[in-house]
Amino acid sequence: MYVVIDVETTGTRATRDRVTEVAALKVVDGRCIDRWSSLVHPECRIPAPITQLTGINDEMVRDAPRFAEIAEPLHAWLGDAVLVAHNARFDERFLHHEFKRCSIDYRPSQICTLRLSRRIEPGAQHHHLGALLDRHKIETPGLHRAEHDVDALWQVWQTWQRKLTGTEWQTLLDDERKRGQLPTHLNSDILSQLPTGPGVYLFYGHNRLPLYVGKSVRLRDRVRDHFQRARQDDREMRLAEQIQHIEWEETAGDLGAQLREAQLVKTLLPIMNRQLRKQRKLTTWHWPDNATQPELLSGAALDKPPSGAFYGLFRNARDAKQALRTLAQTHQLCPRVLGLEKGKGRCFSSQVGKCRGACWGNETLSEHTRRAQEVLQPLQVNTWPWPGRIAIREAPKSGKKEAWHVVHQWCYQGSAKTLCEAKQLDATHTSFDIDSYRILQRFLRDPDAHGLSVTPLA
Repeated sequence: MYVVIDVETTGTRATRDRVTEVAALKVVDGRCIDRWSSLVHPECRIPAPITQLTGINDEMVRDAPRFAEIAEPLHAWLGDAVLVAHNARFDERFLHHEFKRCSIDYRPSQICTLRLSRRIEPGAQHHHLGALLDRHKIETPGLHRAEHDVDALWQVWQTWQRKLTGTEWQTLLDDERKRGQLPTHLNSDILSQLPTGPGVYLFYGHNRLPLYVGKSVRLRDRVRDHFQRARQDDREMRLAEQIQHIEWEETAGDLGAQLREAQLVKTLLPIMNRQLRKQRKLTTWHWPDNATQPELLSGAALDKPPSGAFYGLFRNARDAKQALRTLAQTHQLCPRVLGLEKGKGRCFSSQVGKCRGACWGNETLSEHTRRAQEVLQPLQVNTWPWPGRIAIREAPKSGKKEAWHVVHQWCYQGSAKTLCEAKQLDATHTSFDIDSYRILQRFLRDPDAHGLSVTPLA
């Protein structure tokens, strides 16, 4: 049993917007046996652009039932029928959330006629409902009213059914049911092609616009999870609706996946990556050898670090100074000796008992320096402990592959299948990257646990 359905709504976000009209046809053995149609009071004002599109205004729905009033009879009428709609994920998602507000769990199987159209008529340029009606010479009183759209879609359905044999048609429908969670524009076989192991995946939109780059130790499961979460998450839904192409790269393990993800995000600048996208201009505290106070430097200093220690990686100078000022107040360090304030003689903190007096000789500068560096120790940035480039061999016990990741000064320069190939990678120096630094710090803290070994490169 199938239900050909269309819903009109107050917007595109199912978690926030509401249904204004529902129309559906119940189909059994290829015949329409029943229909449902009703305007719905959305319990909010209908935006003017929506009224312009659908023709449904506040006056029309003033006396219409609220969804809660039709939820139980509609749910019973739908039963366990397969939901059929043009861009079915949209209609199913709105119904799911409307029923959820009424404490009814509705998770139907679904068939998307937009994706069916692409499979049945792959040579056609357009597959929106208006294009299908023009192509098959089907007349309708108009579009964007639920009942008109359902009647039009049912005629398209019957046209397709007549073109195919009974076996071909049923095989096509069964195949689409299995892939009901996939974005409309994707090839139905894409999930079966994805590797089950670690790697990175790339979502592209129209004209190969990079949308999102992600990584996982189980690529296929992670990509499937994106599509399943689209029902609950508006951001995932917006992403799923735009995806038209997926690419992926397999890696030997989690380290390679994380390094490659960070690199691709900064190279491609996908529009929906938030955390890794920006090349951050960092600031750090550098404490030169034999100095009595730290100096504030750009994070670029980490590319060719001078002697001394670095403490903290901050988004800007203001954050760096505030962090040091907080530590000074907590541990009775002198803000004047630390360079946080100007002046001579006793600082204000000393006068109120919050400084031990390094500014006026009550505490020696050497003792103050020792205490300050001890306090800053948890923030210390690990300097590069090797004389030059290294190759990190990643060979997880559970994996079938191994890889050699080339790194210099915490900068990821690429990966290769063998050590010999790794040595040939471009040694051009790259800028310090906070994301690669943090990834490498986590993995190299206990390399054996991650199946890693380090080989210095000449």
